[in-house]
Amino acid sequence: MKTALITGVTGQDGTYLSELLLEKGYHVFGLNRRKAKLNDGDLTNILRNKNFEFLDGDLQEINRLNQIISSIKPDEIYNLAAQSFVPYSWTNPIYTCDVNALGVLRMLEAIRLYSPDTKFYQASSSEIFGKVQSMPQNEITYHYPRSPYGCSKSFGFNITRNYRESYGLFACNGILFNHESERRGMQFVTRKITRTVAEIKMGLSKKLILGNLDAKRDWGYAPDYVEAMWLMLQYKNPDDYIIASGEEHSVREFTELAFKNIDIDIIWKGTGLNEKGYNKKNDDLLVEVSKKFFRPAEVDILKGDSSKAKDILGWKPKVSFKEMIKRMINFDINEIKRSVN
Repeated sequence: MKTALITGVTGQDGTYLSELLLEKGYHVFGLNRRKAKLNDGDLTNILRNKNFEFLDGDLQEINRLNQIISSIKPDEIYNLAAQSFVPYSWTNPIYTCDVNALGVLRMLEAIRLYSPDTKFYQASSSEIFGKVQSMPQNEITYHYPRSPYGCSKSFGFNITRNYRESYGLFACNGILFNHESERRGMQFVTRKITRTVAEIKMGLSKKLILGNLDAKRDWGYAPDYVEAMWLMLQYKNPDDYIIASGEEHSVREFTELAFKNIDIDIIWKGTGLNEKGYNKKNDDLLVEVSKKFFRPAEVDILKGDSSKAKDILGWKPKVSFKEMIKRMINFDINEIKRSVN
């Protein structure tokens, strides 16, 4: 039986990856920070599986990481743990970089010293490209991060590649572009949109407040993307891969499609911070813009070229942008119904 260690196991990607590996017959160890909040709804199937075990630990604790990796010597490690909320990285840059950058280095050192045959996956991010220098972005596109989060992820990417080239470790970077799902945290803009739209549908909220409506992202569905993580560690040679849909959509478009799922067409009036979205049928105000949700340094557009992953790994996304939003909206509506009944 193969063994895998997943850091960040309680997050969106961690839960989906755990389910995938358990289905494939792995024994899965999930690293869990002692302060981490467990979402039992996302972990129910995992916790019931006899081949899943929680381990207490943190990417800031080098001695604990050394102890875990030297004792279990997993076949595969998936490093998904991170301070992953970009706005938070401006108010807490030191913590963000300690976890997202030095945490990767601690993991790689533990592997090098105690389990050099372990295959390592590092969760990189499209935020490393920031102020993009070419369109679309591929594996060799210049890094121009625009946040402490993006900077920390760029270090994680480069130190992973460096340990692969310096020490011969089987270490891969998955440069995953934005990927969402019903399990996305409420602080992220996509889930904020779908949840608020669901609340408007159920009469629990009156309007949605957003930041930059024109920011464009390459959005995909998280379960599709965690499959790519696994595929990277099954290929004969370690390498770095872009995982993306190849499409860019604005926050404005995401919002419009979310409202269409509850049979509301949005019309926009005004410009800049004074722009507002109204229900086309009755002119009710449903969307406003607030300066507090803008970033200090904006990332205007991200769009990935996943040709390499498609050609080498045989990976391609299955769930479309529209279908992803529909699934998220339906989930949030049903969750609200359950909570009020």
